[in-house]
Amino acid sequence: MDKRMIISVGCEYASGGAEIGKIIAEDMGIEYYDRELIDQIITRVGISQNLLDLADAGAYVKGRRTSENNAGGPTQYKNLTDRLVFVQKQIVKKLADRSPCVIIGRCADYILRDKKNVLNVFIYAPLEDRIQRTMEYVGCDREAAVKIIEENDEMYHARYMQITGTFRGDRHNRHILIDSSLLGIAGTAKYIEKLVYMAKEA
Repeated sequence: MDKRMIISVGCEYASGGAEIGKIIAEDMGIEYYDRELIDQIITRVGISQNLLDLADAGAYVKGRRTSENNAGGPTQYKNLTDRLVFVQKQIVKKLADRSPCVIIGRCADYILRDKKNVLNVFIYAPLEDRIQRTMEYVGCDREAAVKIIEENDEMYHARYMQITGTFRGDRHNRHILIDSSLLGIAGTAKYIEKLVYMAKEA
């Protein structure tokens, strides 16, 4: 396998995926790109953060109108969403071509599906672990945490399906799926790092 490894990390909300990805990047001395960093790059080409948020929320994924009509009607919004998807794909490809890196989410596994030097990982966790992590991160009670998880799962599943036509976390699109509760955050990061080094030698 190519020595310039790209690690694509898809993850459930509150599974610890982003934290795991950051540890991997720091340990391996490579670049780290998450949703916020990629969105910052996208806004530089003239797409507002408001439109990014609307697109992620799947405002028209299910044919629903929202109260935010800054982008106009469904057709106009779809055109803007199509443009956003195109820009997102180009940015992810350029980041992957530039140097070894960890990319969190953003359908990177699908966008980079034709590259040979990509390790596609999906991280999940038991619901109870996700609830506890959400309560800690957000500072909310259990009921609110469950609602946040459900809303995020629906949002990201819809967005992934819209862009890729496949299910998020589908094993056929990943080299490995791992429960972060098995080894913990640091242990999961170390495990994936070992896989990367083994893949480099394969």
